[in-house]
Amino acid sequence: MLVSVLCACGVAASAKGPTNVGPPGRVIAHSAASTHVFLGSPALAVLPDGTYVASYDTFGPGSTEDYVTVMASRDKGQNWTRQSTVSGQYWSSLFVLDNALYLMGTDRAMGTPTIRRSLDRGVTWTDATNASTGRFNLPGRYITGAVPVVVSQGRVWRAYDVVEGGDLRSLVISAPQHSNLLDTQNWTVSKHQASNPAWLRGKFISWEEGSVVPLKNGPPEILLRVNTRNGVEKAAIVHLGSDETTLSFDPTRDFVDMPGGGKKFTVRFDPISQRYWSLTNAVPENDGHESLERVRNTLALISSPDLHNWSISSVVMRHPDVKRHGFQYVDWEFSGDDIIAVIRTSFDDPEGGAQSQHDSNYITFARFPDFRRDAH
Repeated sequence: MLVSVLCACGVAASAKGPTNVGPPGRVIAHSAASTHVFLGSPALAVLPDGTYVASYDTFGPGSTEDYVTVMASRDKGQNWTRQSTVSGQYWSSLFVLDNALYLMGTDRAMGTPTIRRSLDRGVTWTDATNASTGRFNLPGRYITGAVPVVVSQGRVWRAYDVVEGGDLRSLVISAPQHSNLLDTQNWTVSKHQASNPAWLRGKFISWEEGSVVPLKNGPPEILLRVNTRNGVEKAAIVHLGSDETTLSFDPTRDFVDMPGGGKKFTVRFDPISQRYWSLTNAVPENDGHESLERVRNTLALISSPDLHNWSISSVVMRHPDVKRHGFQYVDWEFSGDDIIAVIRTSFDDPEGGAQSQHDSNYITFARFPDFRRDAH
């Protein structure tokens, strides 16, 4: 058959046959499906000297699910080299603050929050061994992804989810911007916001992997992915009180329609366009009946002026097959007039391709030029 994909460069690439074509963009890492090691949680940061740093982890039967690989590119994403493998780190975000590079996630799947620092482009990292060196003394099992770490109102903010009583509850932690972030005593932990399976007329399943988003006035908010049985895809806005610890959610007004809101996304605010932007797995032909959580074959650039009203600016990647192709869990940054992104990708390879759209065999890098052009 003829495989056609919209590439990051905006030019259609095609090849005959599913085993002799690679994914769009630049390949950062690849793992054949036969290894039963799948690639996930891509994260991206740009250092002050212009170096791109990416990280990813692994999952599946062949993975120990407790380490992160860090890669770097000094030529704007064209070529990537391995910097380090960080054991005891998982589901992690990358961010830069005060000329230092940080990894922040958990110590393993369903583990404890941890944070580490690197001063040499990710080659070496601090050890998160106790509460003074980046290992949070918090009870429970935590779930997260490569979600945004945001500086707002003089504080550093990050969202997590915790399993409590069969419920996945949202929370946010924050610390003063110029404090020692490895000393977990400097971090404030919010109360946990519970969810309810009765929401959305009983179609609500769970929420998770929230993006902390800054507001023009007041504390930031958390925009959460919402898993539903079917229907219009939703996201949820959880509000943070001025005391930095109180969360609130009103199910009658705080669910918003969002293309791709049922899959993990990163949302960032662009001060030039005065809009919030994301790259999501929208489902353009959603008929309202299909279970949409594993429909990940379309990657759309979306935006909103207010977090409530979202529109698709353009479809930047798409493959016609839903079952074994996906462009998902995108983390990204603004780069002038462009967006640069790292993508958990399921695609064809010489070994027979990905096992499924979920069990991804690539981490890729892409650049989407002049992204504000189609803003509306």
